[in-house]
Amino acid sequence: MMSAATIQQPQPRPVAETARLAVSIRDLDIRFGDKGNEFTALSNVSVDIAEGSFVTMLGPSGCGKSTLLRCIADLVHISDGSVSVFGRPPRQAREGRDFAFVFQEATLLPWRSVIDNVRLPLEVGRHDKSAYADPMELLALVGLKGRENALPHELSGGMRQRVAIARALVTKPRILLMDEPFGALDEITRDKLNEELLRIWRETGTTIVFVTHSIPEAVFLGQHVLMLQAHPGRVKEFMKVDLPYPRALAMRDTVDFIKVTAHLRALLEECI
Repeated sequence: MMSAATIQQPQPRPVAETARLAVSIRDLDIRFGDKGNEFTALSNVSVDIAEGSFVTMLGPSGCGKSTLLRCIADLVHISDGSVSVFGRPPRQAREGRDFAFVFQEATLLPWRSVIDNVRLPLEVGRHDKSAYADPMELLALVGLKGRENALPHELSGGMRQRVAIARALVTKPRILLMDEPFGALDEITRDKLNEELLRIWRETGTTIVFVTHSIPEAVFLGQHVLMLQAHPGRVKEFMKVDLPYPRALAMRDTVDFIKVTAHLRALLEECI
């Protein structure tokens, strides 16, 4: 019996509990190709993500983690079922800038300074200044105060990802979609950014959906972990990680943390 880490069994429609939903997915199917050569990437996926929550996503390669994230972001056509973001279709949520996307690569413009990269979304679309966060304050939030005028090639990989996060936050998104943003970084830098991301989440209250291949990272960050199974991609389990916040890296050495990661590892082996 677990004391501080409680694992919940799968539910037909997994829900991250709290009052309001940020994302609601119902009976989602994603298929690519034509009828003679059709591939099903996701099948019958249903899950709810609460506003303000932190959900991490795990699963074997090819299970549709990134595809699901892109469905929320209106980057993939939905074959069947539905996706709603704060009660409206992903396209309307995208047009309203309800979410922002952070990729594995920082994708900064190399000729622009740090501050000008963060300001880039201000130059596209709406121009109501009250709709945006202050870029200088965001750089301070991500720990880059004093590096405003640096160019991307003058920054480490971890620093470039911090700039990408600041740029994503400048539009004050209600949801931050993150597709393996720290996957290419060394372990020490990744650990530091994990701690900083939790701090940013607490300070901003932004809903975060975070794709990773790392079980410890998924458990350390997430309030809930969504495990997908492959061939086709579908929900294997949606579990609550009942570990206390704020979380420090030392938590990863505790018995409760190890029990949760062991459970997820066993699930992942079943999914392959």
